[in-house]
Amino acid sequence: MTDRPSAYDDIRRRTIGLLEEQRIDPDRDRSGARRAVTVAVEDYQSRAHLGEGRSLHHPGDMIERVMRSLVGFGPLTELFERVDIEEVFIEGGRVSFIDSGGRLRGLDQPTTAEENRHVVERLLATSDRRLDASSPIVQARVLSGSARLTAVIPPIADHLSATIRRYALRKETLQALVDLDSLTVPAAGLVWLAAQANTSVLISGPPGAGKTSLLSALMHAVPASQCVRCCEEVRELHVPIVHGSFYEARPPGLDGKGEITLRDLVKVVLAMRPDRIVVGEVRGSEAFELTRAVNAGCGFACTVHANSAADALAALVNAALMAGENVPERVVRNVFAASIDLVIHLDRESGSDQDRTRRQVVEILALVPSLHDDFSVQPLFVRERMGAPLTWTGALPPDRLRRRLEQVTPAGVSVVEVLDGRKVLL
Repeated sequence: MTDRPSAYDDIRRRTIGLLEEQRIDPDRDRSGARRAVTVAVEDYQSRAHLGEGRSLHHPGDMIERVMRSLVGFGPLTELFERVDIEEVFIEGGRVSFIDSGGRLRGLDQPTTAEENRHVVERLLATSDRRLDASSPIVQARVLSGSARLTAVIPPIADHLSATIRRYALRKETLQALVDLDSLTVPAAGLVWLAAQANTSVLISGPPGAGKTSLLSALMHAVPASQCVRCCEEVRELHVPIVHGSFYEARPPGLDGKGEITLRDLVKVVLAMRPDRIVVGEVRGSEAFELTRAVNAGCGFACTVHANSAADALAALVNAALMAGENVPERVVRNVFAASIDLVIHLDRESGSDQDRTRRQVVEILALVPSLHDDFSVQPLFVRERMGAPLTWTGALPPDRLRRRLEQVTPAGVSVVEVLDGRKVLL
């Protein structure tokens, strides 16, 4: 096992040299690439017989292994082709993955750190991002836009550490989330009304809880007449927008210039007459620009990592303060308290070896006018625990929100009838 990785590296380097000498593009001339690999394997075998290494027991296996690294993704090729894989983790020479049932598995086929680094570099080859000493942390859309790669190399990490998160390019709707028991029909009705009205919605939860799926479903419900501007660090949302567009941040170039941050994007779209600004994930100073957005009369929808709906509000304020604009925390909090309409919090629970991971909305809160310097909230829907019913508390949205919801509620239907389930809007 110790000799095999060095043999692989030797043969792969020799192959790449031959490809460059003969100007062969492996993706366009696979037969030519295979001939080069075969020559490199035979050369290695000849040297091994002269005592320069241990000869290969199965030269054909090595040819296939190197070919996969040149025209595919090496030992991860089949893994990326599977539709039931949610996330792939690379830690040095070790590869593991989470399937659609939420189970963590190890890759059966052994890999080396060098092979895995080649995989990451090939993934990045189709993007404008790079991973090297000058840029040891990278995020990029990969696999034809169907996944997000996050990778870190030394000296920031002990070894190559990467996560490839797959996201389904399927149509996420509120009805689909109801079918998955993430939402109930009444709760989905409330979210649908919030999408029709120009409201501001904060979606929170831990990683993998389904925040992006819920945000996608919310965007699907937005009327075509609304102008939606969607800003993301790395694009994950794939919702058809009739009026509006998507915008993606850009890292600095090799000369350290040309960076476009998420905050820059939110600033720009503010000048493009949006009805609603969508920020895929708020993590920093871009949150401050949302305070400008609400003062300009824009609605917004965004996600934030948090352990509860209350924590999400605090996280949003803290992110806004990172902008360093010398605006008091109290002022930022008051702006958000007066503008955020709903906070929807999700959680996840890994199932048994036979069950899928459960992702559910566990609480929906409405913000109400506060008589003190902190947020005041009114729970509208709560779930006592994962797997328990998501039930209406009996409380009505505050007046400012209820009036807007009533304006978009279909004729003959009241907000109360939607909340208690007597009327179905989906």
